[in-house]
Amino acid sequence: MDDLPSELVVKILNRLNDSEDLARSRVASKRFNSLWREVRAVNLVCTLSRYSKSRSIAVTPFKTVFRNLIEDSRNVRSVSIGVDRALSGMSFDDLVEDDSDELYLTDIEFVRAWLPRVRDDLETLSISDFWIQSCWRRSDVLALISSNCSKLVKLEVKNAWLSVVGLTQMSNLRHLTLEFIRIDDENLEKVNDCFPFLQVLNLIGVGGLKEPRIRFLHLRSCHWTVSNAPLSLAIVAPNLLELRLKCNKPKSLVLETPKLVKFYLSVEDAEGVRFSELGELDSLEVVSPDMYRLMRNTRFGNKIRKLAVDSVKSTEDSERLKLGLGTLLEAFPGILSLTLSHVTWSNMKTHFQSEGLVHMKGTDTTLKQITARVQTSDYTDVSFIRSILDSCKGLTDMRLMMHQATDPRVRDLLISACTMSNPRVRWRWGTWAEGGEDIWVSNGT
Repeated sequence: MDDLPSELVVKILNRLNDSEDLARSRVASKRFNSLWREVRAVNLVCTLSRYSKSRSIAVTPFKTVFRNLIEDSRNVRSVSIGVDRALSGMSFDDLVEDDSDELYLTDIEFVRAWLPRVRDDLETLSISDFWIQSCWRRSDVLALISSNCSKLVKLEVKNAWLSVVGLTQMSNLRHLTLEFIRIDDENLEKVNDCFPFLQVLNLIGVGGLKEPRIRFLHLRSCHWTVSNAPLSLAIVAPNLLELRLKCNKPKSLVLETPKLVKFYLSVEDAEGVRFSELGELDSLEVVSPDMYRLMRNTRFGNKIRKLAVDSVKSTEDSERLKLGLGTLLEAFPGILSLTLSHVTWSNMKTHFQSEGLVHMKGTDTTLKQITARVQTSDYTDVSFIRSILDSCKGLTDMRLMMHQATDPRVRDLLISACTMSNPRVRWRWGTWAEGGEDIWVSNGT
């Protein structure tokens, strides 16, 4: 170790994910002890093991350990402090009076005690609070951060109740994540005003919203999981390229994102979903039992090449008869790749048994590849697949995942029937199970 250049040793120390490991390394090596102050990051997580020990034996309080690390460091550019996810299952009954503040990490007095020490060079800050200690106390930590950290580029806050009183503009901030947050900014007006140059925004389970409106000129990527049921949702982002949006039953959903290229949309009820044509959209994934109405009410554009559809749950027969494969291809005429969940495949097979492949354009379709999960396999699958291949002359790749519980004899019969009758197609077979990963087991010929 003594022969390594100092710059390389510092890089090694910077890769340690926990600053307590860094502190222990100082004891193990004189070289480490002489260079550890050059490390630019402080990362500390309260694990379940550490928390359990603090309840039974005398240990240095977690906040004290963190403050000592900050005091002993210099030129810190990244700070991350948090509580392990393993503690998220605890309830208020598990707390004792003496430790009601020990893991309250967005406590304004606690943050005020250490933040000024690192504010001059700080570029990245992450605080993951302990929900059962923070959820009933509103924190002014955003105002404190904005007034101290002029160079901050990336900010992440989780599991807290946040006030926006006193929040000032942070012109250098490019990346913001708020996860499982209650925020006193019901329409996100203060967030829009104070972070004008955001390029990445993640709002995961943010509560306290009524009619939120995301409005960022420079935003490129957005992940928004709506935790409650606001009256309306709006995203105005003229330069947005990638959007992941999950909501339940919005009364109104407005998108003004003309440059959007990749879109994941999960919505239970699409009645209020309306937006103008997404002319640049290339990849679309939809998770919704209301797919037919979504296609009817919206214009996704004609440049989509990759489409994935998950109907989530079986619909009534009247609804199944509305959405067949032909209807889908008519709505998305330019797709090259189509991925179907097991529910969607089943619903479309039911539609086929009743209506056949209506609206199919035969050799006019551009579809090249289908990937589908199959819940149960029988001869209707063979008939369905043959009709698809007869109608889609350009389709050359079929990738079928059969449920893990499928009888091997049934599976082998399906594989044999498909490959023998359609030798021009490249087949791939696999298995799937709820909650598990897809397993590809063979490549057919």
